[in-house]
Amino acid sequence: MKAPHVTGARRIRRAVLLAAALLSATALAAPARAAAGPASVPDSVPPAARSGAVTAAAAAPAVTASDFRLKAGTDLSGRVNDLLAALPTQGVQNLMDQANRTATSGSACATDPFGTGDGGIAPLPPAVKWCWDSGDAVGKEWIPQAVTGVSDAQADEYWGTKRPVVVSWYDDNTYCPSAGSNACYEKGVRLSVLDPDTGKYRHVLLAYPFYNSYGHISYQPIDIHAGGMAWYKYRLYVADTLHGLRVFDLRDILDLDPDQNPATDDPTPDGLTSDVQDGSQMGRQNNVWYSYGYRYVLPQTASYDFVAAQSNTSAGTCAASGAPKASYLSIDRSSSPHQLVMGEYCTTDATHTGNGRIGALPIDDTDGSLSADGGVVSPAGVWDLPEKQIQGAARYDGHWYLNQSHRYSDASLWRAAVGTDGTLAVAGSELRTAVGAEDMYVEHGQATGGPQLLWSLTEHRADTEDSSCDAKSATPCGRILYAHRISDILAQP
Repeated sequence: MKAPHVTGARRIRRAVLLAAALLSATALAAPARAAAGPASVPDSVPPAARSGAVTAAAAAPAVTASDFRLKAGTDLSGRVNDLLAALPTQGVQNLMDQANRTATSGSACATDPFGTGDGGIAPLPPAVKWCWDSGDAVGKEWIPQAVTGVSDAQADEYWGTKRPVVVSWYDDNTYCPSAGSNACYEKGVRLSVLDPDTGKYRHVLLAYPFYNSYGHISYQPIDIHAGGMAWYKYRLYVADTLHGLRVFDLRDILDLDPDQNPATDDPTPDGLTSDVQDGSQMGRQNNVWYSYGYRYVLPQTASYDFVAAQSNTSAGTCAASGAPKASYLSIDRSSSPHQLVMGEYCTTDATHTGNGRIGALPIDDTDGSLSADGGVVSPAGVWDLPEKQIQGAARYDGHWYLNQSHRYSDASLWRAAVGTDGTLAVAGSELRTAVGAEDMYVEHGQATGGPQLLWSLTEHRADTEDSSCDAKSATPCGRILYAHRISDILAQP
């Protein structure tokens, strides 16, 4: 059924696409998005207000390892197999060969969310910087959040002949420029798959598979924040803030325009057709396949749910116990076994004083799944965070890296380590990085011989309506994908 048009700023939600009874059957009901940054966080935080003494992790109750346990959710493989029988697929390498957008780097990448920094203290300059094309750089519908790449996925750091970097974006469900605009439809989450050797990239829409009221296989948007993402072998893990992890198989990318001619509908293996011109519909509708105008769709194959009860909400503050938030993710390939790092974004107030928690989950190297005992995934380690408002974290060779946001001020980049007492504490001075810094990804360079890089990305548009974001300010805003050399980070006092 075609979703109706909207008036004013009202968004078209997933509820009009699927009956509530079907939604209740899913293993991971899509939660309300966790707040990206509460109003209580000031627009600009002077250096003196956030340097100095580090918040002691010991001030919060000791983190309980069992809070981070996960169990497998509903097996969606049967649904995905039905989709694979109905629609053609495309591999990651071919998708990159047919990329239709161009990111710029070097002098052509003029966006600079680093600026001179608060109080004239310069942020650490990046070694790599990519600017999105103009539509993605200043668009109001999609907001970038998470990053991962082939160095997480593969020991040799190549996917065929490519070295992809992948970024997640969530659809801002408050944006509806005019009644009837395709931007008013809630599209959930998309990926951008970038080839850093060419600067070309392509979007892929994430989707949840289901059977419609006629018993036909279909798919719908996944309405989550997607603040963290990690890629290991074929599996792509995406953070689902209050529920755990959603899992996707990168061998299952559906191609709705294999003839590369959007103007013509393509026949599909199930005898129907696919339409990539209609940006107002999603899934199988009246015997035609739609995808809100996107060529590629990646269906969810599995999930991991928190075992512990969830006491958190979409508020910025965090509960001291129970299931954590899954705010950001990364892969540590220096540990044995390799581990998936998962942590919380938390603000504090008078009754919520904890900075948040972070844990590391063991990965089964045979197939890239999380290692389970008796159906339960238990963490290899859990820690209280030494700082609040952490938007991204990564660990490699025992060194921890934490991105701390300050809304429209330049972010803090903290280094940390686990001491002999088992606590995670800041190690070294506070560094500054880009305004709006988010998730992290380590390019380890073990196979390529290249420098180790710590990747991240920024979320705020350059034209954000705030004076501190102005290009002439010390902390200008702008969306980029960037990387620091880890050697540069560790060389700082």
